[in-house]
Amino acid sequence: MRTLVMSQNSIRAVDKSVRRVLPALVLAFMAAPALARGAADDHFDEVIRPILEDNCYTCHAFGVNKGNVDLEALADADDWTQPDARATWLAVLKNVQAEIMPPSDHPQPSDEERELLLDWITFDAFALDPEHPDPGRVTVRRLNRTEYRNTIRDLMGVDFNTEAEFPADDTGHGFDTIADVLTISPLLMERYIAAAQDIVGRAVPTTSGTVPERSISGRRFRPVGEGRSNRPSSGPERRFGGFVRVEGPLSLSYYEPAEVATTIEVEHDGTYQVVLNLSATERYVEDQFDSNRCLFVVSVDGEEQLRREFSRQSSQSYRFPIDLDWTAGNHEMTLTVEPLTPEAEQVRSLTLRIDSLTVLGPFEDEHLVRPPNYERFFPGTVPDDPEALRQYTRELLSRFATRAFRRPVGDETADRLTDLALVIAAEPGRTFEAGVSQAMVAVLASPRFLFREEGIEPGDPGPHPLIDEYALASRLSYLLWSTMPDDELFALADRGELRANLGAQVERMLADERSNQFVRNFVGQWLQVRNIDSIPVNAFAVLSRDEPPDPEAEARRERFRELRRKPFEELTDAEKAELDEVRDQFRRAGDRFRQFEMDRGLRIAMRRETELLFETILREDRSLIELLDSDYTFLNERLARQYGIEGIEGDEMRRVDLPPDSPRGGILTQGTILAVTSNPDRTSPVKRGLFILENILGTPPAPPPPNIPSLEEAGKDLGGRVPSVREAMELHRSDPLCNSCHNRMDPLGLALENFNALGMYREVERTGPIDSSGVLITGEPFQSVQELKRILAEDRRQDFYRCLVEKMLTYALGRGLEYHDVQTIDALVNRLNANDGRASELILGIIESAPFQRRRGPAGQTTANATTSDPDDRILGTD
Repeated sequence: MRTLVMSQNSIRAVDKSVRRVLPALVLAFMAAPALARGAADDHFDEVIRPILEDNCYTCHAFGVNKGNVDLEALADADDWTQPDARATWLAVLKNVQAEIMPPSDHPQPSDEERELLLDWITFDAFALDPEHPDPGRVTVRRLNRTEYRNTIRDLMGVDFNTEAEFPADDTGHGFDTIADVLTISPLLMERYIAAAQDIVGRAVPTTSGTVPERSISGRRFRPVGEGRSNRPSSGPERRFGGFVRVEGPLSLSYYEPAEVATTIEVEHDGTYQVVLNLSATERYVEDQFDSNRCLFVVSVDGEEQLRREFSRQSSQSYRFPIDLDWTAGNHEMTLTVEPLTPEAEQVRSLTLRIDSLTVLGPFEDEHLVRPPNYERFFPGTVPDDPEALRQYTRELLSRFATRAFRRPVGDETADRLTDLALVIAAEPGRTFEAGVSQAMVAVLASPRFLFREEGIEPGDPGPHPLIDEYALASRLSYLLWSTMPDDELFALADRGELRANLGAQVERMLADERSNQFVRNFVGQWLQVRNIDSIPVNAFAVLSRDEPPDPEAEARRERFRELRRKPFEELTDAEKAELDEVRDQFRRAGDRFRQFEMDRGLRIAMRRETELLFETILREDRSLIELLDSDYTFLNERLARQYGIEGIEGDEMRRVDLPPDSPRGGILTQGTILAVTSNPDRTSPVKRGLFILENILGTPPAPPPPNIPSLEEAGKDLGGRVPSVREAMELHRSDPLCNSCHNRMDPLGLALENFNALGMYREVERTGPIDSSGVLITGEPFQSVQELKRILAEDRRQDFYRCLVEKMLTYALGRGLEYHDVQTIDALVNRLNANDGRASELILGIIESAPFQRRRGPAGQTTANATTSDPDDRILGTD
């Protein structure tokens, strides 16, 4: 039993100067963190309890348990390793690390005392062993939509639209790579089976020979006949008699006679089919009908093959197959259009667009050719001998399944896939290729493809053994490329040489364009950049808020509402005219702001600005601190206009150096972040402050209590005067329920008030000049966003490093971080400190860390080890 806690009066009577000589007595603790229980109790009572009494007990003991945290009771608990106790100690650790606790206006522990407390939590309360870091639990991970699409592309050569075919992936801890939420329902399994059939059907030939096929563009047709001029008119439209070519396919007009032809060369005598693909098009004219008609005739070598009358056929496509017996040589196809209503008025510009010709043949067996992709899936020669055919099939499917499962398959799996293929191939009307394709469907529908199976390294039976090199290759490729390992990674894993070449492989993979997937997917979720594509922003409402008060405009709006409330039939002519006039005034006012609307081009440019900053830091191995404060950014003309930066022309994004006094630079002042942390019609200091706490400093506040009044409700206390955002926030913060969290969020959010919800810089809002000054909860004052960025980049650098480490580690591991990860996080932060925050050090550090390289021992395994077992009953459930 620990000694009883000292009374508050006794605590204050103890001389702190005596206590602070105690660290010299605990060097053994620093060297050997796993103390025996008795020694741990003594160390706590002699060293740790006094630190808590001096700095924490005022608010978290003796019945004053702010935030429902009672450190007095926690310190006297019988077991510090219980989940609830660990959760509280983890919260203490995070708050002490971030210097949030004790509050800045309270007495502070010395740096040495902070380190003693943090070390005690890590090595005693958590009972962690630095010699054998706990890599954490492993939950089998399903491929998310992005990973599935990329893997299918690399394995099968098919771009499968997973966003259209699969439901959105759930997210956890801010990412869609979290194993615990990547579950699979019966409906989703049905989708996977259907997708496997579709993908294999598109990619894998089901016959060894196919009719030769080639496509001829409609642009190959040329005018024929007397009196046809080949002189083009000015502009993009080129007119030849009765047909028009406008930057692409040929179009034949309904209104003028036209005759065009092309020559088709064939190499062999035989039976052919020519398929003419055309579209009937028209230019839309509101409330007008075009009754013109034309006769369309197709002739081949002077013999008429098709006669068809066309009237108004809006945007319909047609496919006309023509069967022909041809001899080798050249053959001419002629297309003729004759107007049937020459006197009718031309209104809608009716045309027949010649898209293409498809030439199939010869159909005779001796002229069949290999289908596209045949050699990719059926290399070499398919043998006729049954035994040789079986061996060929087994090798082919074993190789395919090995790539799909991202590790070697066992003999039982290879045999079952071979049996499946040959049984189907023997069915009437089936081919060998069809049988193989169905075995491939079984592979793509297998759990071993859909989930990332992991085994442990043979001969490493320790408490936390290494994962095998095939699993390491998959972890590496899905982290940096969001797809399966390539041939080089797989070959190194197969030879057991991947770990020995890890640094070189990481460098190679980051230099590969496929690492753009890491930039897009990690940054898109960490910084919520993905949301910019769909976040609603009302430019008129946002910019109107920056306009000075206009009583006349408000009177017009009120009059407009009054007129709109009346039934239209009850309005007088004068009122109808007045309503039209007010509408016109609103329209003209809106036109002033239309150039700043968040259109698709602007949204893409904003997203690319954020991605390019991260990509540049990654590719050039620069300091990650440049994410917070940089003297450059990436702009094109559209985004530069939004930012009020002159001299940028064109659509291409390019690096732009910023002047020393620019408020821009770093992610916090980029349009993506400013827009996604705003409301549709105004800025939101709360959202912006919360964003910084969660994604930059890693210290999110507790969820808000229910029934909190809105910012607008708080502003009503100013007697009808429209408050500034700062004034409304101060009123909102005056509520005791809101105070503790808003004291942390509001200064951060208000520092960004110079940027509106469209990402545009401003000095004033409707109520007057904008005040962006503030004081952080940790005590640092600032006067502008430039000063805030400097504080975050310098004074709070450790908090940013720790937050970024936690975010990237969560993304990489596919699980939320737990108490046992604090060692890994500390090691990665130290690594960044020692290497000027270089991006490569963080990525390589994560890849080399115990959670990435190891897993809990055999008793904790959740998937089969392919080196020792072959769980076929799980694998081929689809056959």
